[in-house]
Amino acid sequence: MARSSKTTGSAVFEDPPTFPALQPELFDAPTQERLSAASPSQHPPRFLMLYGSVRERSYSRLLTYEAARLLQAMGGEVRVFDPTGLPLPDGAPETHPKVVELRQLAQWAEGMVWCSPERHGAMTGIMKAQIDWIPLAMGAVRPTQGKTLAVMQVSGGSQSFNAVNQLRVLGRWMRMVTVPNQSSVAKAFLEFTEEGRMKPSAYYDRVVDVMEELFKFTLVTRDVTPYLVDRYSERKESAAELSKRVNQRAI
Repeated sequence: MARSSKTTGSAVFEDPPTFPALQPELFDAPTQERLSAASPSQHPPRFLMLYGSVRERSYSRLLTYEAARLLQAMGGEVRVFDPTGLPLPDGAPETHPKVVELRQLAQWAEGMVWCSPERHGAMTGIMKAQIDWIPLAMGAVRPTQGKTLAVMQVSGGSQSFNAVNQLRVLGRWMRMVTVPNQSSVAKAFLEFTEEGRMKPSAYYDRVVDVMEELFKFTLVTRDVTPYLVDRYSERKESAAELSKRVNQRAI
């Protein structure tokens, strides 16, 4: 096969390139026009907030409330899920009222905030249980795919990033668009008033930054999510399934 003079580093490619393994009828080169074609949504961006502690004075809950207030002030519609009473995954049927509530909120939301305490160097079991109850797919609906996510954590000691790093891994696994910024509040017991409001600090400023970023990313992506998450491999699988069904009817 002839080789052209076009090079990238030490590699030499054909001109035009050929793709023996590709199904060309399913290949779709991204274009700016396709990204710009979606009509902007008119409703406020919708956010689901999850926190990882059910203690009476839960600092992850207080931090989540501060973030929720900020998103509301920016014009968002916010729902905060209370994990009290949520059973452990595999320990209850999917029809459990708290599971149904959580899954409905996950489908409703266009973006999420996950906030966990760091306990023994990791997120809490309460935080993980909430994420585990949200499946990757519910019938034909993927309740988290392509939606935005911001991650936060609180610590009882010095600043750490173990919990937010784990939450990022889970966000990627859930096929979410996790914003680059994040919040980690050290010695959280010093950062809130008796009334439960966060004190002025660099930690508070970072929370504002993270919520601004989440809101912007949600505005940018929510109307083009179907296009952003449309994949060649899944189009190929769908085409194969369609062919199989058609052939079965012909038998």
